[in-house]
Amino acid sequence: MTTDLWTIGDFARESGLTPKALRLYDELGLLRPVEVDPGSGYRRYAPAQLTQARLVATLRLVGMPLVRIQEVLQARPAAAARLVEAYWLQVEQDTSSRRDIVAVLVHQLESEEPTMTTSTHTLRSEIGTSHRLGGRARQQDALIATPGLLAVADGFGERSDLAAAVLAAYESGGLDDAVAVVASEVTDALPDAPRSGTTLTAVAIEGRTASVTHVGDGRVWHVRGQQVRQVTHDHTVVAALLDSGQLTADEARSHPHLNLLNRALGPGVVPDEVEVGLEPGDRLVLTTDGVHSPVEDLAALLASQVTAQQVADDVANAVAAAGEPDNHTIIVVDLS
Repeated sequence: MTTDLWTIGDFARESGLTPKALRLYDELGLLRPVEVDPGSGYRRYAPAQLTQARLVATLRLVGMPLVRIQEVLQARPAAAARLVEAYWLQVEQDTSSRRDIVAVLVHQLESEEPTMTTSTHTLRSEIGTSHRLGGRARQQDALIATPGLLAVADGFGERSDLAAAVLAAYESGGLDDAVAVVASEVTDALPDAPRSGTTLTAVAIEGRTASVTHVGDGRVWHVRGQQVRQVTHDHTVVAALLDSGQLTADEARSHPHLNLLNRALGPGVVPDEVEVGLEPGDRLVLTTDGVHSPVEDLAALLASQVTAQQVADDVANAVAAAGEPDNHTIIVVDLS
């Protein structure tokens, strides 16, 4: 047995990947260990494989198919660079073509929209919340939890108060005022990398309709009976690749850039806007990514037949049991 090889745990720490991702890359034939113990099955890697490991993770992050990754790995550096460049040029051309198709489809769907009658009867709300620091030194999450407006925001960067300031602006003046708060973080020196930023996921309840405004990786869940539906889509690179089938679920959960945002609140942002019809007995839940990232399956907790506050507490405890690496915030609203 070669003594200078690393265990999968050591190699994972050095490469920034997880053991689960390394096992998956082995199974996919992208990164084979140098040695596998015939008795225990333990994988061992050479330090020289670090560069290849990081390259595989990056190529998967940009959505490159497995066959083309193999071609890049087998090519010399200059040729590999040309292969990556050619792949991305094709991605841009494909995106442009799909954009035209989407524009036509949106027009067709909007023209078919029927006139809807909306109930003005307001449902009664029972609200539960949890808002914890987790493994961070600063609390950068914020929340609003009122019968008419529910919102969570997850800040990042230098300012600890940005998420709270954004929610206060959103509550008083809407999306434009919230964007203006973030715009103050954009300077001539940092036009593409503001000092601080935040996500925003908000739900306005009027009558029996919940109107969702969403930017980032907060989530809204709609629970009816035992059916739990995620209303929002995460605005992350990994989520987009998972949705398109370019990453597996296991690979997405273990990816080192799991929470890399591709959309956050800022000037020119276009939020997702969704309407959800409500009925008595429904439950709405809002979570920041500090909740749903460490806890893989929230459905059983969200659908449990206990009070809104008990659900919030149970979910927070599950996050704590999973190591609570981040700030974590949850709002639970039971409607009747």
